[in-house]
Amino acid sequence: MSDANPLHHVEALEAGQTWTTDVVVIGAGPVGLFSVFELGLLDIKCHLVDILDKVGGQCAELYPEKPIYDIPAWPIISGQDLTHRLLEQIAPFGAKYHLGEMAVGIRKLEDEGLWELTTDQKTVIRAKTIVIAAGGGSFQPKKPPIPGIEGFENIAPGKGVHYAVRQMKAFEGKTVVISGGGDSALDWTLNLQPIAKRVTLIHRRDDFRAAPHSVAKMRELVAAGEMDLVIAQATALKGETGHALESVLIEDADGKESHLEADAFLPFFGLTMKLGPVAEFGLNLHENLIPVDTEKFETSTPGIFAIGDINYYPGKLKLILSGFHEAALMAQQAFRYVHPDRKLRFQYTTSSSDLQKKLGVK
Repeated sequence: MSDANPLHHVEALEAGQTWTTDVVVIGAGPVGLFSVFELGLLDIKCHLVDILDKVGGQCAELYPEKPIYDIPAWPIISGQDLTHRLLEQIAPFGAKYHLGEMAVGIRKLEDEGLWELTTDQKTVIRAKTIVIAAGGGSFQPKKPPIPGIEGFENIAPGKGVHYAVRQMKAFEGKTVVISGGGDSALDWTLNLQPIAKRVTLIHRRDDFRAAPHSVAKMRELVAAGEMDLVIAQATALKGETGHALESVLIEDADGKESHLEADAFLPFFGLTMKLGPVAEFGLNLHENLIPVDTEKFETSTPGIFAIGDINYYPGKLKLILSGFHEAALMAQQAFRYVHPDRKLRFQYTTSSSDLQKKLGVK
């Protein structure tokens, strides 16, 4: 498919607002995306929350170009293309996305019969059921070994240390220093360069792991004097802890130190997987996985489901196609929570004109 970045096909909602929907899905990887399809066929609306700034989960973030060989009907497909195909498939159902946000808490609103999910960006989503499709857990940024870096984290939008870009506009007119040599570092260098006051990319060597066209574009901007490239490593941050970042101290291969003026420092050193706040949701756990039944893929808490790599049951196989199967059965039970006054009637998409209408088939 032509567009290399699934983010371009998804419009994320603004953080910090309150929403009400049928189901909130934690995780926008392949299994989370396919759950939108299965739920949509049953007239169930979804919001998805993902800590990454784009959909696709591990497929999009860790191996977008890596071939996958065990998706039915696709002898070979990349993680990137699989994400695109899933987005195309679920487009008729109008899912809403909260990207760059981590689900940090859930509670039951007994009076309203709803679950309330909150994110680290103060977004609140109320839903009749929750589906955890978070793969192995939350992606957590690998932090550079800079003493006291925590004191400069997320001071304010567009200021201090950030491990993800959640609102590009926040960096408008700011002096930005980006560290890293992979796709994330190069992508955000190119995206922020037109709006920031000045962007400097630092990397420990003049060799990059990012897409060649991104590296070439970056070098064009450097040659034109429109941004800076410095071959060095960040060793310290200067400023008023908790209030303002002033500069990044760097050291080159010869040991020479210098300061780079900075309102914001964005280190992109990769991601690691952790169960994260899901471990605090009050669910039963089995070796950092969530036990479920194999009829409904419901957890120990009624109304909360777990599908994909994050769940556990005897015979579990951590395959994308297994997660697709789990999503289909989960949707059947979720229907009973979302539409308790309606009778569930099983239908085939091949023969049901009603389902075909939902899919836009003429």
